[in-house]
Amino acid sequence: MPVFAANLSFMFTEWSFIDRFSAAADAGFEAVEFLFPYECSPESIGKAVQDNDLEVVFFNLPAGNWDRGDRGLAALPERREEFRRGLRDVIPYVEATGTRRLHMMSGRASLLSTEARDAYRSALSETLQHVEARGLTILIEPINQRDMPGYFLSDYDFALHTITEAGSDRVRMTYDFYHRQVIAGDLLPGFDRLFPVIGHIQIASAPGRHEPGCEELNSDYIFQRIDQSGYAGHVGCEYRPRHGTLEGLAWIKPYMTGRPPQLRHPAHVAHPIAPALPLV
Repeated sequence: MPVFAANLSFMFTEWSFIDRFSAAADAGFEAVEFLFPYECSPESIGKAVQDNDLEVVFFNLPAGNWDRGDRGLAALPERREEFRRGLRDVIPYVEATGTRRLHMMSGRASLLSTEARDAYRSALSETLQHVEARGLTILIEPINQRDMPGYFLSDYDFALHTITEAGSDRVRMTYDFYHRQVIAGDLLPGFDRLFPVIGHIQIASAPGRHEPGCEELNSDYIFQRIDQSGYAGHVGCEYRPRHGTLEGLAWIKPYMTGRPPQLRHPAHVAHPIAPALPLV
C-alpha cells in the first residue's frame, strides 16, 4: 500500500506555512514535502518537523526569483554563481529537516540549446559533488510546459539519458503521474520503463490536477501497480484541492494506516493564514 506524503505547497494552504506541518500531522500524514522552505528560518522549519514527528521527503534547491518567473537555474549558464550560492544556502535546511533528497529545477530554456544542455549537465555534476558526501540524492523531474511554459526539462528521454550519463545512484527521477499524462500519456508503460531510475513518485488527477480519483486517471489501479513494482518510497500528494484540503481528503482514508487523523479546522491555528505560493 502506498505511503503518502502531503505536499505543503499545494495542500493545507488554508494555514500559514509553518502551521501546515501540524495540520498535515493532524490529518494523519507522517511525511511531507514542499517546494521551498527559504522564507522561514531553518530553526523554525526544523522545530515544526520535530514537534510533529514528520519525515521531510524532499524540497527544491533555491530556484531564483519565483515571483518574477524563475523556475530554477540549472540550465542557465549566466546564473551559475547564483546557483552555487543556492547549493550553500540549502545545507542548513537539510540539517534542520533531515531530508535525504533535493530537487534540482532546470529553469526556463530551450532543450535544443547546446549551451543550456551543457549548463544543466554541469550543474547536476556540481550539485552531486557538493552533496554526495552528505548521502543526499538529487531528484530531477520532467515538468509539462502547459503548467510551466518554457521549462527546460520536459522530456523523459533526455531526463533518462542525463541520469544514465551521471552514472550515480545519487541521481534519480521524480515520476509525477500528472506531468507524465500531460507530456506523453502512456502512464504505466512509461512507469515500468523508467522504474530503474525513479527515486520519487507524485500523484494528482488529470487534467485539473486535483485530488486523485476525481478525473480521468484510475488512481486505484495506479496505486496497485506502484505496489506491484516493489517501490518502497513515498508518493507525494502534489495536487490542488478543489474545495479545501480537509474537505478533499476522503480519497485517502482507505490508504491511511499511520496516526489517526484529528482534522482540526484552521480557525484553531493562532498564526495568520499565508497566501498560497503561485505554482506555475
